[in-house]
Parts: sequence; structure tokens; C-alpha cells
Amino acid sequence: MTEKIPEANIGLVGHVDHGKTTLTKALSGKWTDEHSEELKKGITIKLGYADITYYRDNQDNLNVDENGEEERTVSLVDAPGHETLMANVLSGAAIMDGAILLVAADEECPQPQTREHLAALDIIGIDNIVIVQNKIDLVDKQQVKENYKQIKDFTEGTVAEDAPVIPVSAQHEVNIDALLEAVDEEIPTPERDSDSDPKMLAARSFDINKPGTAPENTSGGVIGGSLVRGELEPGDKVELRPGRKTGDGKWDTVETEVKSIIHGDTVVEKGKPGGLLAVETTLDPAMTKSDGLAGNVLGLKSKIPEVSTELQMKVDLMDRLVGSDEDKQIENIKEHEALMINIGTGKSAGRVTQAGKNVEMDLKVPVCAETGDRVAISRQIGSRWRLIGHGEIKSLE
Repeated sequence: MTEKIPEANIGLVGHVDHGKTTLTKALSGKWTDEHSEELKKGITIKLGYADITYYRDNQDNLNVDENGEEERTVSLVDAPGHETLMANVLSGAAIMDGAILLVAADEECPQPQTREHLAALDIIGIDNIVIVQNKIDLVDKQQVKENYKQIKDFTEGTVAEDAPVIPVSAQHEVNIDALLEAVDEEIPTPERDSDSDPKMLAARSFDINKPGTAPENTSGGVIGGSLVRGELEPGDKVELRPGRKTGDGKWDTVETEVKSIIHGDTVVEKGKPGGLLAVETTLDPAMTKSDGLAGNVLGLKSKIPEVSTELQMKVDLMDRLVGSDEDKQIENIKEHEALMINIGTGKSAGRVTQAGKNVEMDLKVPVCAETGDRVAISRQIGSRWRLIGHGEIKSLE
């Protein structure tokens, strides 16, 4: 039996309760809402992950039923749809090679977070998109057609303008084969850089030990995320930056060793770019539980970017606010105002020290980043941070 190693990351994005988690289950058999608060509230709070392998049968159709020859294995990233969880969506988008945008056929399109999530894909630079028109089982044929027209009007002039629209019932697993064909065609596996020093974006971190595990049987802390370049092997001495905050308010790099690597459901000899992987380390699992090290960059000791508390970025703001019913123009960034930024899976807030086309910031939380990295920029409007544009890092200090 061949190892099913994921070769691409595909995000599921869209408005709350439009069926992202249900579709993930239809494709993978896995329910990704495993966090207790998620089960209680019925929404996705943290990023969920599941791997799917799809097959091509004798009639040249794709399926997830292990019928035919194995075609491809991919990792699904189920991003939160709730409006207050936009930073988590941006973290997930940073490790996506393409995206499935869900739109519920029984609601008017676009809903507020449908707009905001599509804007996030644009800002992060993702243009390999498939649109799923979900919940077609809840409406009649005329409403499906009207909803389709709304989708096409909404996506005109966006990165999703030419994306195929696939009608689906995730609840009843209807038209999943057509969705797989669209994903296979529209979201190809990208070229990977396996020769450079490894750089892994940590999106989650875990303690995988069950309560009562004997000390001698305890597994080290686990880092989950995606290798954007290079390769990792057991025995590698690695660092996580910016690390974690100490009692005196400073941030210390975390040093550890790779014990094992799980890619998909398989323990592998070498972690490679593409798909999501889990890296077991020698860290105390108390340090990694509850996403304690999420947002870090992992790489070989002394071979990952330095940590910075100041940055300069070239900024491109959106014309109008998205993600709400307000039709509000976005004002220019001002000196001394507070902004939140997302770089890779990390986030920080800080104060603007110089405004203009190039914006300079002092950051409260240091970032591990490189010149040229893409930055998502949010401003506090009312009680929450709202996406207003993106930037490209010009310099770091």
C-alpha cells in the first residue's frame, strides 16, 4: 500500500454556517470541530485539518471511496467563518495553495464574511479558487438559479471571477464527484523548493498525551503546520521564532530537536513541502498545548529569519470596508494609530511611527519575517479588527 502523503493545502472559507465543516466531513470522513467550545457553539473557532485522497475509476470519474487508482492526496484547512475570527482565517490562508469558497444557496449572496474571506484570499495572494454552491437540497430550482446569478455578480472583477461554481449538498454528499473534478483542475499542486533551508509556518501546536500517561511514555510537544520550503528530518536541531514570552516580558527563541514527522497519517523519514505535517519535538508538551506555539516559524538552528520589532512596508489599501453591511470608505493610515498585522501564521499589533505609501511600525509582539513577505493589515473599527488592505515588507529591524 502506497503512503498517502498530502501534496497541496486547500482551504475551505466562507460565511458562518454555510457548510465548511460538513463539506470537510463529506470529503474526508473527519469532523474537524474538535475543540470543546466549537462543539458547544456549533462554529469553527480554530483552524481544522483533514486529509483526503481521491481516486479515478474506470469511467474516468473521481471519488473518495477508494474506487479506482489513487489520483492525489491533499490537506483541507477548515477556516472559521465567524466575523470575530478573521485573524484565524488569515493564518489559515497563509498556508493555502488554493481555496474552496462556500456559498449557501438558501441565503442571499454575498453574506458579510463571504465578502471578507474573498478579500482575505486576494490579500494573501490566492487565486486558485473553486466556488461551492452548497445546500441546494434546501431550495427549489428557481432559487438555485437566482443564487447562482448573485454569486457571478458578486465575484465579477475579483480573483474568483472565473472560478467554476459547483452546486453541492454537503449534508447528503451530492455532486461531490463534480467538485473533485473542479478541484483537480483548478487547484494544481504547485512547484516546491526542497533545496533551501527549511522554513515551516506553525499554525497549531499540541499536547497529544492522554491524561495519566506515565512519564516514560510521554510524547514531546507537537507542532502542526506547513513546510513552505526545504526539508526536515528526525534529529534536526531546530528553533522556533519569535518563540515565547518570558516572565520579564521579553521573547525567547525556543530550541528543540525533531523526534518524528507525520505527513498525512504516515510517519515519514523526511518532511517535505506540500500538505500539512505534524512535527513531534523534544519540548515539554505543556509548552505546546492549546496552540501555545502557534504563529511561530520553525527552521534549522541559526538558519531562519531574525526576529524584528520594527518594520517598514509598502501598503495597498482596499477602497471600501468589507465584511459588514456598512458601505464605508477606508481612510488612509495615520501616524500613531494602532494596527494589527498578519504575516504567515503569526500576528502582531503595533503603533504606526510613519505614515504614507511606505508605513513604518513599532510592534508589541516581535515577528519572524523576511523582506518581501506579504502582510495583511487590519484596523480596529468599533469593537473588532477589520481587514483594510495588505502590504509588502520593505525592511525589518
